[in-house]
Amino acid sequence: MFAIPLRARDGERAELRPLEPWQSEEFYAHVERGRDFIGRYIGFADAAADPAGARALLQKYADRQAAGGGRIYGIWLDGTLVGGVLFVSLEGDGGTCEVGCWLEPAAVGRGLVTQAVRHLVDWAVDARGVHRVEWVAATANAASVNVARRLGLRRDGVLRESFPHRGERYDMEVWSVLAPEWRELRQERARTEG
Repeated sequence: MFAIPLRARDGERAELRPLEPWQSEEFYAHVERGRDFIGRYIGFADAAADPAGARALLQKYADRQAAGGGRIYGIWLDGTLVGGVLFVSLEGDGGTCEVGCWLEPAAVGRGLVTQAVRHLVDWAVDARGVHRVEWVAATANAASVNVARRLGLRRDGVLRESFPHRGERYDMEVWSVLAPEWRELRQERARTEG
């Protein structure tokens, strides 16, 4: 197994690593801690309503990964699962992917999602040859929209009332970056962070 270290606050240890079906109890406990917060805009909090649902969700992503079409990763902070990032969809060889994220409240505001998504996009562009990376977020989800901005993605537009969730219909913003743009952003970041 592998883990990618993420920068955390002084004294904290954060890492990104695969989230797999055998971790379903830990995943379920994490969702329980942040269910209301996570579920405001993300449907999988409802899908992981019980331990069996949590396992089924992780198995769905394990199956997608085996087929080359999606992946899910957890973010651990001092050994506790606090959120994650995922490929909602993934088409390599010049195709597209959609990346997404979630966090429980204890992990908000630490920059962990932004760092983790950068690793996913780097891998998608460099290893899988993805040409277009998409980020889709409810307009009302300011935190997710701000991640897209911090990553340097461009806002393509708004799909009005396209996402029905918990009795409401949300406008969804589509953000994207193309592989050549991502490489430029990465070089720029390397120069400024030096």
